Amino acid sequence: MYYCDVQSRASMELHKGVSSKTFWGDNMLLSLVEFEPGSRGAPHNHPHEQVGVILEGEIELTIGEENKLLQPGDCYMIPGGVEHSAAASGIFCKMMIVFNPVREDYKY
Repeated sequence: MYYCDVQSRASMELHKGVSSKTFWGDNMLLSLVEFEPGSRGAPHNHPHEQVGVILEGEIELTIGEENKLLQPGDCYMIPGGVEHSAAASGIFCKMMIVFNPVREDYKY
C-alpha cells in the first residue's frame, strides 16, 4: 500500500472521546488521533518509541513528570517505557503520532 485514503478509513476507539485511524508498514505505524473536548488518554506506557505533532486544537500532555500544553505545530518525542497521558482542554484536538516498532494492538 503506497497511498492511504484517510477520509474513508474507519476509526477505532482508544478511550471514551478518543479515536484513531491507523496506517502501518513493516517498521512503523501512523496514528491520526482525535480528542473530543474534555476527553483523556489514561496514563500508560509501552515499549514503542512515539513521536507526535499537534495538527488542530490543543492538548495537555504529561510525559514522565513533565506536563505541557501543546498547540498546532508543537511536536513531542516519548522513549519506549516512559509513562505518559493526554487530556484535551475544552476544544477538539487532532494529532498525528508515529510509533516504532508497529503497535500490533493498533492494527485493525
